[in-house]
Amino acid sequence: MAIELMSMEVSPLADHAQRLAAFIAGARRLVAFTGAGISTECGIPDFRSRDSHPEKFSWRRTPPMPFADFLASEDNRKEAWRRKFAMDDLLGAVQPGRGHFALVRLAARGKLAGIITQNIDGLHRAAGTPDDCIVELHGNGTYAVCLTCDARQDLASIRARFERDRHAPVCACGGLVKTATISFGQTMPAGPMKRARELALACDALIAIGSTLVVYPAAGFPLLAKENGARLAILNRDPTPLDSHADLVLRDDIGDVLARTVN
Repeated sequence: MAIELMSMEVSPLADHAQRLAAFIAGARRLVAFTGAGISTECGIPDFRSRDSHPEKFSWRRTPPMPFADFLASEDNRKEAWRRKFAMDDLLGAVQPGRGHFALVRLAARGKLAGIITQNIDGLHRAAGTPDDCIVELHGNGTYAVCLTCDARQDLASIRARFERDRHAPVCACGGLVKTATISFGQTMPAGPMKRARELALACDALIAIGSTLVVYPAAGFPLLAKENGARLAILNRDPTPLDSHADLVLRDDIGDVLARTVN
């Protein structure tokens, strides 16, 4: 008796996860490059998308202040801190998403040499990624630093003093205190830039995740890796300028694909 076999149709998500898993399996030294898209499911809207958590879309109401303006006056610095605390209140206590935890699992399995991130939300660290595995190109918004002596400052104590005295914070050394992020017009940090370049040149595969790949110099690292012989995969909701250079392009939900890939 003839037996008719029914073909099993593979869902787009399953196909994307399988293709990304194969890409990862073939890597000896894998690097992840992450942008805002990995954090949007956590409730952090990106700079460009109006349809990502529209109820929290606030970059236009409380835009980050350019570095030159921050330095220019006490009033500007007070306004910058007001915007910072307003943004923190709006976003609440965000938690890492599936993409962050997926990368933690890859690192734990010895499959991930490092993460180069454009994000300032600190969620890679909060998910459990070791500090020495993360390069934060644009800094970190979960603490502050003195612009003169580099002393680290706690945001909770800064906010308490700010709300009590209404003065922009100043370090004990007399230096200005600013969130540990790289503002528009501020020089990129030499140390993280050097580490990111080293990771890009040493990897044999790089996955760009949730980045528009238009913000330079950060967006140059995936291309640097590709030009140095590494394979390049791009996982993003929308097209990017580097899609034509990539060995694998997946346009899908980042959390869905990464969670399914590592599981």
